[in-house]
Amino acid sequence: MLLIRNVAVYAPAPLGVKDVFLAGGEICAIRDAIEPGPDLPVEVIDGTGKLLLPGFIDSHVHILGGGGEGGYRSRTPELKLSDLVRAGTTTVVGCLGTDGVTRRMENLIAKAKQLKDEGVSCYIYTGSYDVPVRTFLADIRSDLLFIDEVIGVGEIAIADHRSSQPTFEEFVRIVADARVGGMLSGKGGVVNIHMGDDGQMLEYLERVKAETPLPAYHMIPTHMNRNPLLFERGITYAKGGGYVDFTTSSYASFQEDGELKSSDGLKKMLDAGVPIEHITFSSDGQGSLPIFNREGENIDVQVARVDTLYQEVRDAVQQENIPLETALRTITSNVADHLRLTRKGRVREGNDADLVLADPDTLEVRTVIARGQVMLRDGELLVKGSFE
Repeated sequence: MLLIRNVAVYAPAPLGVKDVFLAGGEICAIRDAIEPGPDLPVEVIDGTGKLLLPGFIDSHVHILGGGGEGGYRSRTPELKLSDLVRAGTTTVVGCLGTDGVTRRMENLIAKAKQLKDEGVSCYIYTGSYDVPVRTFLADIRSDLLFIDEVIGVGEIAIADHRSSQPTFEEFVRIVADARVGGMLSGKGGVVNIHMGDDGQMLEYLERVKAETPLPAYHMIPTHMNRNPLLFERGITYAKGGGYVDFTTSSYASFQEDGELKSSDGLKKMLDAGVPIEHITFSSDGQGSLPIFNREGENIDVQVARVDTLYQEVRDAVQQENIPLETALRTITSNVADHLRLTRKGRVREGNDADLVLADPDTLEVRTVIARGQVMLRDGELLVKGSFE
């Protein structure tokens, strides 16, 4: 049992200064003052002068590593638990990318279970860039129904030279199977969609909205800040009821070529009238950040970082003057709602005890609690991965 006293709660909406009581891995009470019985073994954290935030949700992370576009030596390493903890991320969604051959669903499921054993919450998408989708069981619906960790499909690549160049009919079938599989399993049934640089852009998603009865909330196009043309089209798409996700990991050279910082993109979309509920951030952590020349040859690669997720939220507040409770939604409640993770993303009684204590001036992460366990305390890492 854990009692956090006298802390300013952002749920993500501000609730004022409260006491928050945790037990059994969940939030049991949020009150002006809580006095536990004298015989209860309660650990107390003094939250005076701190902010209490929901644990962050990163909905697009290559937990097995990614890359490979530059040959075997460009394969990026697996995610470490300590990277998540230091970043304040208590829930992560793993995916496969370009390489769905040497990294397969068997490995992805095992890695997700490892991270869960180590103390955080982990879910996964079934499939990779490839179409037809390579699932673990017979098909998309079976994976959603029978594999606890699977909550959707992805990342499916379109408008990119590395994709399988699926037809519109193939794309619609994936969204339809994800929807029905999600309905049958009580899960989100989302399709996480890698958006490339090609001029096709959002055509398939726009046609799904216009030509089919499938709801737009089953499609989450990511990397929507990768260039100005895609971003501007994304504004129209989101104002029309679609959803968009920005990638927080970036190169300085990418931004010189027109990629928008996620914090800047958030400001521009809000100013354009896009509802905040339709915008999320994800890090693409441990994925590769490849640079290709005009001939499509890989000439450089770096590794995306999970700590950029919250950094872009901080930049949105500190550089773009977006209210904290608004910016936080992109990595907490919005993501939980999109993925139907009903016990995540909010400081609320009955939810999982996934919490972050931050400094009110710098917004720096100071303490991280995942499923009721203190993982980072006053900047000191208490829990590491099994082999760190």
